Amino acid sequence: MLSKCLLELHQHGLLLKSDSVLPSVTTFVAGAPVRGSWWSHPASHQIFQTLEQLSHHPDVLVVKLVAGKDTLVDRCLWPAIYAIATAGEDWQWKGLTKDARTLYTALSAAGQVEAMGAVARSLEGRLLAHAEQFHTAAGHHSKRLESWVRWARRVGLEEPDLPILEAKRAIEGIFPAAKLPWKRTSAV
Repeated sequence: MLSKCLLELHQHGLLLKSDSVLPSVTTFVAGAPVRGSWWSHPASHQIFQTLEQLSHHPDVLVVKLVAGKDTLVDRCLWPAIYAIATAGEDWQWKGLTKDARTLYTALSAAGQVEAMGAVARSLEGRLLAHAEQFHTAAGHHSKRLESWVRWARRVGLEEPDLPILEAKRAIEGIFPAAKLPWKRTSAV
Protein backbone atom coordinates (compact mmCIF):
# COMPACT_ATOMS: atom_id res chain seq x y z
CA MET A 1 0.00 0.00 0.00
CA LEU A 2 2.92 2.33 0.72
CA SER A 3 4.17 2.13 -2.87
CA LYS A 4 0.67 2.86 -4.23
CA CYS A 5 0.35 5.94 -2.02
CA LEU A 6 3.85 7.13 -2.95
CA LEU A 7 2.98 6.76 -6.63
CA GLU A 8 -0.24 8.73 -6.13
CA LEU A 9 1.64 11.40 -4.20
CA HIS A 10 4.26 11.68 -6.92
CA GLN A 11 1.57 11.94 -9.60
CA HIS A 12 -0.50 14.58 -7.77
CA GLY A 13 2.24 16.36 -5.80
CA LEU A 14 -0.11 16.67 -2.82
CA LEU A 15 -2.13 14.06 -0.95
CA LEU A 16 -4.23 14.59 2.14
CA LYS A 17 -3.98 12.21 5.05
CA SER A 18 -7.76 12.03 5.17
CA ASP A 19 -10.45 13.64 3.02
CA SER A 20 -13.70 12.36 1.59
CA VAL A 21 -13.43 14.39 -1.65
CA LEU A 22 -9.79 15.14 -2.49
CA PRO A 23 -7.21 12.39 -3.04
CA SER A 24 -6.18 11.02 0.35
CA VAL A 25 -4.25 8.18 1.93
CA THR A 26 -7.36 6.94 3.74
CA THR A 27 -9.24 6.68 0.44
CA PHE A 28 -6.45 4.76 -1.28
CA VAL A 29 -5.94 2.36 1.61
CA ALA A 30 -9.66 1.81 2.29
CA GLY A 31 -10.53 1.57 -1.40
CA ALA A 32 -13.22 4.26 -1.11
CA PRO A 33 -13.68 7.63 0.60
CA VAL A 34 -13.89 7.33 4.38
CA ARG A 35 -16.53 9.52 5.98
CA GLY A 36 -16.03 10.45 9.60
CA SER A 37 -13.13 9.12 11.62
CA TRP A 38 -10.99 6.56 9.84
CA TRP A 39 -10.13 5.05 13.24
CA SER A 40 -13.46 3.19 13.18
CA HIS A 41 -12.92 1.87 9.62
CA PRO A 42 -12.07 -1.85 9.23
CA ALA A 43 -8.80 -0.83 7.50
CA SER A 44 -7.79 1.51 10.34
CA HIS A 45 -4.65 -0.46 11.26
CA GLN A 46 -3.44 -0.49 7.66
CA ILE A 47 -4.31 3.20 7.30
CA PHE A 48 -2.33 4.04 10.45
CA GLN A 49 0.65 1.96 9.35
CA THR A 50 0.67 3.55 5.90
CA LEU A 51 0.37 7.07 7.33
CA GLU A 52 3.27 6.38 9.72
CA GLN A 53 5.45 5.08 6.89
CA LEU A 54 4.61 8.04 4.66
CA SER A 55 5.17 10.56 7.45
CA HIS A 56 8.71 9.26 7.92
CA HIS A 57 9.55 8.79 4.24
CA PRO A 58 12.51 10.91 3.07
CA ASP A 59 10.60 12.23 0.05
CA VAL A 60 7.48 13.28 1.97
CA LEU A 61 6.83 16.51 3.87
CA VAL A 62 3.72 16.81 6.03
CA VAL A 63 2.27 20.30 6.55
CA LYS A 64 -1.09 21.84 7.46
CA LEU A 65 -1.89 23.05 3.98
CA VAL A 66 -5.19 22.11 2.34
CA ALA A 67 -8.11 23.25 4.51
CA GLY A 68 -5.78 23.24 7.54
CA LYS A 69 -5.47 19.46 7.26
CA ASP A 70 -2.33 17.36 7.29
CA THR A 71 -1.20 17.35 3.68
CA LEU A 72 1.58 15.20 2.29
CA VAL A 73 3.85 17.08 -0.11
CA ASP A 74 6.06 15.37 -2.68
CA ARG A 75 9.71 16.38 -2.72
CA CYS A 76 9.29 18.08 -6.11
CA LEU A 77 7.11 20.73 -4.42
CA TRP A 78 9.35 21.36 -1.42
CA PRO A 79 10.92 24.47 -3.02
CA ALA A 80 7.44 25.95 -3.49
CA ILE A 81 6.41 25.20 0.10
CA TYR A 82 9.69 26.67 1.39
CA ALA A 83 9.25 29.84 -0.72
CA ILE A 84 5.68 30.30 0.54
CA ALA A 85 6.54 29.51 4.16
CA THR A 86 9.48 31.91 4.30
CA ALA A 87 7.85 34.77 2.38
CA GLY A 88 6.72 36.61 5.52
CA GLU A 89 3.48 37.71 3.90
CA ASP A 90 0.62 39.52 5.62
CA TRP A 91 -1.58 36.40 5.80
CA GLN A 92 1.08 34.83 8.00
CA TRP A 93 1.33 37.71 10.47
CA LYS A 94 -2.03 39.48 10.51
CA GLY A 95 -3.85 38.70 13.76
CA LEU A 96 -1.00 36.59 15.18
CA THR A 97 -1.09 36.79 18.97
CA LYS A 98 1.70 38.18 21.11
CA ASP A 99 2.33 34.68 22.51
CA ALA A 100 2.64 33.26 18.99
CA ARG A 101 5.07 36.03 18.01
CA THR A 102 7.12 35.31 21.13
CA LEU A 103 7.20 31.60 20.29
CA TYR A 104 8.22 32.42 16.71
CA THR A 105 11.08 34.58 18.00
CA ALA A 106 12.27 31.76 20.27
CA LEU A 107 11.98 29.29 17.40
CA SER A 108 13.95 31.54 15.07
CA ALA A 109 16.73 31.85 17.64
CA ALA A 110 16.89 28.17 18.61
CA GLY A 111 15.92 26.58 15.30
CA GLN A 112 13.73 24.06 17.11
CA VAL A 113 11.41 24.10 20.13
CA GLU A 114 8.80 21.86 21.70
CA ALA A 115 5.36 23.40 21.99
CA MET A 116 1.70 22.45 22.13
CA GLY A 117 -1.67 24.14 22.05
CA ALA A 118 -3.20 26.95 20.07
CA VAL A 119 -0.01 29.01 19.86
CA ALA A 120 1.93 26.17 18.22
CA ARG A 121 -1.01 25.38 15.94
CA SER A 122 -1.21 29.00 14.81
CA LEU A 123 2.44 28.99 13.70
CA GLU A 124 1.96 25.65 11.96
CA GLY A 125 -1.26 26.73 10.22
CA ARG A 126 0.32 29.93 8.92
CA LEU A 127 3.34 27.95 7.69
CA LEU A 128 5.59 29.93 10.03
CA ALA A 129 7.04 26.68 11.38
CA HIS A 130 7.43 23.10 10.32
CA ALA A 131 5.85 20.83 12.93
CA GLU A 132 6.17 17.16 13.78
CA GLN A 133 4.12 15.37 16.38
CA PHE A 134 5.88 12.93 18.69
CA HIS A 135 5.38 11.08 21.95
CA THR A 136 7.22 12.28 25.04
CA ALA A 137 8.99 9.89 27.40
CA ALA A 138 5.87 10.04 29.57
CA GLY A 139 3.74 8.95 26.60
CA HIS A 140 2.08 12.31 25.94
CA HIS A 141 1.62 13.89 22.53
CA SER A 142 3.76 16.91 21.85
CA LYS A 143 4.96 18.90 18.85
CA ARG A 144 8.43 19.78 17.78
CA LEU A 145 8.45 23.05 15.88
CA GLU A 146 11.34 23.65 13.54
CA SER A 147 12.30 26.79 11.65
CA TRP A 148 12.07 26.40 7.89
CA VAL A 149 15.73 27.38 7.56
CA ARG A 150 16.77 24.55 9.89
CA TRP A 151 14.39 22.13 8.17
CA ALA A 152 15.82 22.99 4.73
CA ARG A 153 19.37 22.43 5.98
CA ARG A 154 18.38 19.13 7.62
CA VAL A 155 16.74 17.73 4.47
CA GLY A 156 19.37 19.11 2.09
CA LEU A 157 17.09 21.59 0.32
CA GLU A 158 19.01 24.42 -1.25
CA GLU A 159 17.32 27.75 -0.74
CA PRO A 160 15.20 28.04 -3.87
CA ASP A 161 15.18 31.09 -6.08
CA LEU A 162 11.47 30.73 -6.71
CA PRO A 163 9.22 33.79 -6.94
CA ILE A 164 6.35 33.60 -4.44
CA LEU A 165 3.64 33.92 -7.10
CA GLU A 166 5.12 31.01 -9.04
CA ALA A 167 5.34 28.96 -5.85
CA LYS A 168 1.69 29.64 -5.02
CA ARG A 169 0.58 28.82 -8.58
CA ALA A 170 2.39 25.48 -8.37
CA ILE A 171 0.40 24.53 -5.26
CA GLU A 172 -2.90 26.12 -6.33
CA GLY A 173 -2.81 24.31 -9.67
CA ILE A 174 -3.04 20.90 -8.04
CA PHE A 175 -6.38 21.40 -6.27
CA PRO A 176 -7.68 24.72 -7.70
CA ALA A 177 -10.71 24.98 -5.40
CA ALA A 178 -8.82 23.96 -2.24
CA LYS A 179 -8.74 26.19 0.82
CA LEU A 180 -5.11 27.23 1.23
CA PRO A 181 -3.73 29.37 4.07
CA TRP A 182 -2.91 32.37 1.89
CA LYS A 183 -6.38 32.30 0.30
CA ARG A 184 -8.25 32.58 3.61
CA THR A 185 -10.10 35.83 4.12
CA SER A 186 -9.76 35.81 7.91
CA ALA A 187 -6.86 35.13 10.25
CA VAL A 188 -5.97 31.50 10.91
